[in-house]
Amino acid sequence: MTLRSIWSAVRLVILASLVLGVGYTFLITGVASAVFPHQAAGSLVTSNGRVVGSRLIGQEFTSPGFFWGRPSATTPAYNGASSAASNLGPTNSLLVAHVKARLQAFLKANPGVRASQVPLSLLESSGSGLDPDITPAAALVQVPRVARADHVSQSRLRALIHQYTKGRFLGIFGGSYVNVLELNVAVQKLSRS
Repeated sequence: MTLRSIWSAVRLVILASLVLGVGYTFLITGVASAVFPHQAAGSLVTSNGRVVGSRLIGQEFTSPGFFWGRPSATTPAYNGASSAASNLGPTNSLLVAHVKARLQAFLKANPGVRASQVPLSLLESSGSGLDPDITPAAALVQVPRVARADHVSQSRLRALIHQYTKGRFLGIFGGSYVNVLELNVAVQKLSRS
């Protein structure tokens, strides 16, 4: 191997690194920012002029006046730096214990709700541990608690849930869902008025 061929290889590596490593990254970031500015900025949700979170990453809500999301398997809950599932199988006794404890806590916080009415999505953590959405049924079962805590009528809360319910992706993928953060921001505005 000659010095000339080594220098040619080094130049090719440098050129490829600049074009593919730097140029491509800036190009894709620029296109994403131009075509999808809200998503490229993190899909941030604001309330009263300040950022309260992202619609893409769930948050832990424990106050009775808020709708609660899916349980998170991350430590601490909804830790965006450590997205993870529990990896517990359906016959694992620890998973069964977690689900039973979550069910008891939910029933205690939501008097009048029967165990059979609680959607499984409120008892089982999501695959990422950061799920920002719940099903409309999971939101509706919480209406009496939120209405009592916020002194808002149940019919107005059900209307809000309907307003914030999004359908299946492309009409065929997944199911209907409600973004918990966006719904809670709307509930706060409603309870203030």
